Amino acid sequence: MNRMSSLRKYIDIGANLTDEMYQGVYHGSKKHQPDLEKVLARSWANGMDKMIITGGSVTDSKKAIDLSRTDSRLFATVGCHPTRCTEFVADPESYLNDLRRLVTDNKDKVVAIGECGLDYERLHFCEKDVQLKYFEIQLQLSREFNLPLFLHCRAAADDLVEILSRNKDNVVGGVVHSFDGPEEALNKILAMGMYIGINGCSLRTEENLEVALKIPRDRLMIETDCPWCEVKQTHPGFKHVATKFPSVKKEKYSVDSKNQVKGRNEPVNIVHVLEILAALRKENIDELANAIYENTNRLFFSNNK
Repeated sequence: MNRMSSLRKYIDIGANLTDEMYQGVYHGSKKHQPDLEKVLARSWANGMDKMIITGGSVTDSKKAIDLSRTDSRLFATVGCHPTRCTEFVADPESYLNDLRRLVTDNKDKVVAIGECGLDYERLHFCEKDVQLKYFEIQLQLSREFNLPLFLHCRAAADDLVEILSRNKDNVVGGVVHSFDGPEEALNKILAMGMYIGINGCSLRTEENLEVALKIPRDRLMIETDCPWCEVKQTHPGFKHVATKFPSVKKEKYSVDSKNQVKGRNEPVNIVHVLEILAALRKENIDELANAIYENTNRLFFSNNK
């Protein structure tokens, strides 16, 4: 590692660290000992400066906050994911107040409202009108707590932008994370003043790579969305990945080894997203890393720097 890259600093804006895979559990079956501590240590040793743990429901957000309390470099989001919005239905006011209370009681750790938004690819989890209603209801928390939005958008950019436009007085900035939409959707989201979060799932196709080229440098953020959304060898951008980490199948994994679990993404792999973006955009990788780091601090940590 050269001197410059050893000074590179990363902020993972989307890490699902409460996922049971980091407890060694896959599809309800335990394969190895819990290793979150090792996973975190690997990322801190390789330039990770801060991480934002994603909350996707009242329960998830509480777990994210509790985990963030174990390290000064960990933070959390509070919100309800579009595919979980049926949780609102029984008592919307009470559910919103539960989210509100989590933010109120943990202002030092909660850096965004979300993950919230729209997902039209998975309507079998939550129907469209329920998603639309309870996405919009959550937006008031952005203004109330002066926090940006951590947004989810799958095949729903027009409706997302329409709702954000209608509620612009309630919205204190934000990022559409795990962005994988077409250029038209990108331009509409950028016109709203939003940032764009890129991970392995954002770089799965040649079209994705073309769109990633068009994101202005001052609107770009990176993330892993771990334990999902790794950059796979079948992805078109994989040829640009220079930093390789050894991995073994989960059944053969030992917590004491330096290996990763094959197929389970980790925060340290954020370097792969950076390497692909820098190569695609023909930008100096350290300058790009610094710009992304500054963007992320500006949105989420202007009060915590």
